[in-house]
Amino acid sequence: MNDTTAATDISSRPAQAGASDLTMLGLAQAAAAISRGEVTSEAYTSALLQQARTQTELNSFISVDEAGVLAAARDADKARAAGSAAPLLGVPIGVKDSYLTKGLATSLGIGGLRHFVPEEDADAVRAIKNAGALVLGKNNLVEMSFGLTGSNGDFGQVKNPHAHDRVTGGSSSGSAASVGAGIVPASLGGDTVGSIRVPASLVGVVGFKPTTGRWPRTGVAPISHTLDTTGAFARSVEDIALLDQIVTGERDRASFKGGPDLTGIRLAYAPRQFLDLIDPEVEARFHESLRQLRHAGAELIEVDLGDDYGALIHSATWGIFFHETMGAVSEFVRHHQIPTTFDQIYQALKPELRDVWGHMVLPSGGGAISHEAYQTALTVSRPEIQRRLDQVFVAQGAAAILQPTTPSTAPLIDQQTNFTIAGKDVTYLALATNTVSASSVGLPGINLPMGLSSDRLPIGLELDAPLRSDRALLDLARRIEAILGAQTATF
Repeated sequence: MNDTTAATDISSRPAQAGASDLTMLGLAQAAAAISRGEVTSEAYTSALLQQARTQTELNSFISVDEAGVLAAARDADKARAAGSAAPLLGVPIGVKDSYLTKGLATSLGIGGLRHFVPEEDADAVRAIKNAGALVLGKNNLVEMSFGLTGSNGDFGQVKNPHAHDRVTGGSSSGSAASVGAGIVPASLGGDTVGSIRVPASLVGVVGFKPTTGRWPRTGVAPISHTLDTTGAFARSVEDIALLDQIVTGERDRASFKGGPDLTGIRLAYAPRQFLDLIDPEVEARFHESLRQLRHAGAELIEVDLGDDYGALIHSATWGIFFHETMGAVSEFVRHHQIPTTFDQIYQALKPELRDVWGHMVLPSGGGAISHEAYQTALTVSRPEIQRRLDQVFVAQGAAAILQPTTPSTAPLIDQQTNFTIAGKDVTYLALATNTVSASSVGLPGINLPMGLSSDRLPIGLELDAPLRSDRALLDLARRIEAILGAQTATF
C-alpha cells in the first residue's frame, strides 16, 4: 500500500479493479470515481471493509459499522443514479470516537460508554454526511483524548502500520493508523496540543490542525475550550483541502493549481527553539528538506524566538490545558445528556492517567494550576507568544515556520512512557515539544511526510502559518508536498 497520494486515475484501469487498487485511492479520487460511475460506492466500501478485516491487528477502530455502511453505500449508488452530485457521495471515512455520531455508539475512549448511542451528530460529522460521506466506523483513541502515544486502557493499544511494535502517537491514534493503513481515505480527528500532528508524523500521513475555532467543535468531547481544534487526516493535501472546504463552507481562495515552484516565498525556521532536542536522523532529514525547498526557489530565513520561548510555550499551554479540563468535560456530558459524570469518567481512567488527573486536573491536586497562573497564561503569556510569532510572520514576511513535527520517530510500544532522544531520557510529552507552539495561540498547522528513517519509520515536517491563513497554508503545503513527494513512505 501507499500511504501517500495514489496519483493514477482508475479510469485507465480494468473495469473490475481489485480491492487493493481501490484502497489506494485518495478521498478526492474515490469521490470522483464514484461520481463518474467508474466504481460503485458499494464496491469501494466493500474493499475498505476487507482492508479493515486484514488490518485488525492495528486496533485502529473501536467499532466498524459494517452493515450500516454497506446499506448507506447502496443508497449512495441509488442517489448517484438519480443525479446526486454531492461532493463526497458514497465515500466512507473514519471518525475519532470523541465525536458524537447519531445512531452509532460513541465511547469517548471510556469503556463504560461503549454502548452509548447519541441522538445527534457532531457538527463536523453532520457537514461531511451532508456532503454525501459515509461513516465506516469510530476510530480508537486515548481516553478522553488525553495522551500522546495511542494507549487505551479499555480498548487497547493502537499499532503503527509501519511497524506493529511502535506507537502511532495520539490522541487521535486510530484515525491516523486507519488512514495510513489504507482502511479509509480520510478520518476526522482532534488536536489540543498535537493530537493530530503527532500521530500524522509518526504514521506518515497528512494531518491538519485548522486555526482554532475555524472548524466546528460542537459535539466533540473537549479538553480545553481555548486550545481544542477539530481537524483531519488524509493521504494528500488535496484531500485535506477538500474536507476543509466542506466542513467550513469556505470557497477556495487559493489556486491549488501552481506547480512546486516556491520562488518569492519566504519560509522561516528556528533551530534554537525546535532543533534543541532531536534525533540525528530527523534533524538530517529536516535539513535535507530545507535544501530541497531552497532549490525550488524558497527563501529560507533563520529566526530566533528567544531563550525563554520553550519555557513560555510549555507553561502557558499546559497551564491552560489542565486548568480547563474539568469544567469542559463536565459541561460537555451535561449539555449532551451523556449518561456519565466527570467523577465517573475520572474513576474509569487507566491508573496512570487517573494519577495525572488527580494531580493536575482536580482542583485539590498538588499540581493544580491556580486561577492566577491560568489568567497569566491567557492575558500575559499568550499575547507575548503571538507578538514573537508576528515578528516572523509580519515583520519578516514569512509565509510559514517549519520544524520537524516530532523530535523522533515512533517509540517502541513497550518503551512509550520513557524513551531516549539523541541519548537523552525523555517522557512521552517530548513528542509534543514542537507541536505545542501552534497550539498555544491557535495557529493553523499541518504535518507533511518528509521521508523515512534508516529503519523505515516516517519522519514529519510541520508548517505553522499565521492565524486564519488556512487556505493559503494548504496551498503552500500542496506545493511543498510535491517537492518532498519522492521522499514519502511506501509499504
